[in-house]
Amino acid sequence: MKEKNIKIIVQYDGTRYDGWQKQGNTQQTIQGKLESVLLRMAGQPVEVHGSGRTDAGVHALHQVANFHLPLSFFAEKERTITWIKCYLNQYLPEDIKVLSAEEAPERFHSRLNAVSKTYLYRIDIGDKKDVFERKYCYGLGKELDLEAMKRASSYLIGTHDFKAFSSLKRTKKSTVRTISRIDIHREGSQVELLFEGNGFLYNMVRILVGTLVEVGLHERSAESVQEALERLDRSLSGKTAPAEGLFLADVTYEEKILQSVQ
Repeated sequence: MKEKNIKIIVQYDGTRYDGWQKQGNTQQTIQGKLESVLLRMAGQPVEVHGSGRTDAGVHALHQVANFHLPLSFFAEKERTITWIKCYLNQYLPEDIKVLSAEEAPERFHSRLNAVSKTYLYRIDIGDKKDVFERKYCYGLGKELDLEAMKRASSYLIGTHDFKAFSSLKRTKKSTVRTISRIDIHREGSQVELLFEGNGFLYNMVRILVGTLVEVGLHERSAESVQEALERLDRSLSGKTAPAEGLFLADVTYEEKILQSVQ
């Protein structure tokens, strides 16, 4: 059966959701909400593939996903890609929005074809979180030594085994990843950390943040980050930072993968 492959960019407030991935014990997932609306629209089950499985409480500024619809669905003239985007936004909850929709090449897969992802983590170091930002940042309430954090982050750049920075107990899959960039800056009472890499392990960004925060609080040395990397020991890295400060900010692909549909 011939199909069209539809690529969408989605943003969402993850506060009240149990993560991206559909789960049998909960209806509160982003994938589940999208598939529920698509079922209503298409009259048949539609599987949505996301570029990454954000955890419970984590947000997305730019999540990429794709799904397939049979050509017969487009038999009615008004059923264009723009119409699909409008339909999704009409019936999705207010905390999920489709920013764009387009037809993608047949072989495009949002997760398998992703070459890099960027995550943003926000920390409020003021004495109390901003009332309107409280759901979207970690309320640390303490000053941070950003220069010490930057020194520590330099050990994380490059290709390493990040087993010490993952919540995975056991895995047969490789825990080697490449981080190409870590930016740390402050604006007012907000400290933002940006991580760009070819992939991230379960809870990896939040553990990296928790570790760097401990360095910034002078609770550990910058060099302790290198020791954790070398010894592959989770007990040597920091606490897992809260989910509410984390955003999937961007996903990139090779241009040839996204070339116009022929």
